[in-house]
Order: sequence, then structure tokens, then C-alpha cells
Amino acid sequence: MVNKVALQYKGFIETPNLWHRSVVLNLFQFDINPHNYQLSKSENFNEIRLGKRVEQFFCFQINKLPESSLIANNLQIKNKKITIGEIDALLTKHEQLFHVEIIYKFYLYDSKIKTVNDLYKWIGPNRKDTLIDKLNKLKNKQLPLLHSENCKSSLSHLDLKIQDIKQSVCFKAQLFTPYKSKISDIAPLNKSCIFGFYISYSKINQLKNYQFHIPKKIDWLVSPHNNVSWICFSEAAKVLEIFITEKQSPMVWLKEDSELQKCFITFW
Repeated sequence: MVNKVALQYKGFIETPNLWHRSVVLNLFQFDINPHNYQLSKSENFNEIRLGKRVEQFFCFQINKLPESSLIANNLQIKNKKITIGEIDALLTKHEQLFHVEIIYKFYLYDSKIKTVNDLYKWIGPNRKDTLIDKLNKLKNKQLPLLHSENCKSSLSHLDLKIQDIKQSVCFKAQLFTPYKSKISDIAPLNKSCIFGFYISYSKINQLKNYQFHIPKKIDWLVSPHNNVSWICFSEAAKVLEIFITEKQSPMVWLKEDSELQKCFITFW
């Protein structure tokens, strides 16, 4: 029987950082050792939202690594009784204190967006979020929170010197380019983050020779494998039409002979 959580965890740690070092907006990437640890039955990854499950995987990994130690995670920062933000993780690595914001995203490259900065062309599958908006939020809101007066009072029980804390992000992502496009240079982003392609539902007939599997969102982390239920093109088209009418762009796995691929079917 397939251990889905173990496959999700493996997918998380094997996803590369979206860029190297601090080449994007001077946001420093936290490099986490991608050793694949065996999950025990006692490990309770109970978060059902993908973003929160990823945070659990990150904290699990930090606690397993000999050079790192988790101090606290999901720290609520409050102004009186009102929560104004959250610190994802405080940890030490080789005795250096870190504040790490943890992000895992899926972005599609929309070449039709007119801009001289290609970072603006990476958008979420449902067009509700963009890479540049997330980067700006990190730089202008989430990371500066550490130095706020509200944060200082919220962290007072940890007896840490905020000036000693180095700030970074663990920003992992899967990127998808247009069907049959030849995009290869996506600098300053990491081309190893390209996991597949996307195609509009209006052109889905071009995939008629494939078998389909439609994973739940929590399994978008997982690399395609054969041990799932596959459906034929005509059946898949009917199921996907429901997503499309609700303006959702699902991920699918595609199978042709022994080749497996990841793809988004977009409503746009």
C-alpha cells in the first residue's frame, strides 16, 4: 500500500529552492538538507492544507538534521488580542539563529502578460496570486514583522536577541510552462523547478492519447507514479469540465506508455 504522506514528504524535500542564494530581491534562501528520512508511524502530519503540511515537513526535517535545531514554529504575533502575523520558524543551524518563512507554490508562466520583468509573468493556476505579489509581501510585511515591537513582546519568553537572528526564506516551487513551449532560460529563477506544462481546457483534445489521474491538491507535491487509478481521456474530460466551470485549474498526471508527466489544465 502506498504511503501517501511519505510521498508528499519526499516531494517536498526533493523540490529545489526557487532561486539560489539571494539573487531575487535580496531574499536569502535557506538551504535545507534534502536527506529523505524514514517516517515513523508516530509522526503525525495532520494538517490538510498543503501550505501547512509543508511547514510540518520543514519542521520535521530540521529536527532530524544534526546541524539544526527548531526553537519554535507558527508563533502568533499579536497586538493586544488581535493576531497581526505569524513567524513560521525560529531555529539554529550551525549555532546561527534563523527566522525562516516557509513557502511552497505552483506557478504558471503566462507569456501574454506584457512586462519587461519576467518575474511578473509567473501566476497561480487560478490567476488569483502571483509570484511578484508573494515576493513583495515577504520583503515588505512578513520578514519586517520580526523587528516590530509586537514581535519583541511576543518572543520575550524565548530570551532571544532579535539582532542576532538572520532572516531567510525556504521558498520552494513547481513551475509550469505553456504546452510545447521551448522556454529554458527563466533566470533569475532556478530552471530545475520546471516540473511540467500547462494547457487550456479548450485545447485538451491535444492530450487525447494520454491516460489521466487527477490528484487531490495535497498530492500536488508528489512525483507521478503508476500506483494510482488512471482514467481515459473521455472520462477525464468530463470530470475536468466541472473544475473548469467553477474557474479552477486542476493538476493532472498524464501517462502515455511508460512516460509520466505533470500538467495543469487551465480554465483560461
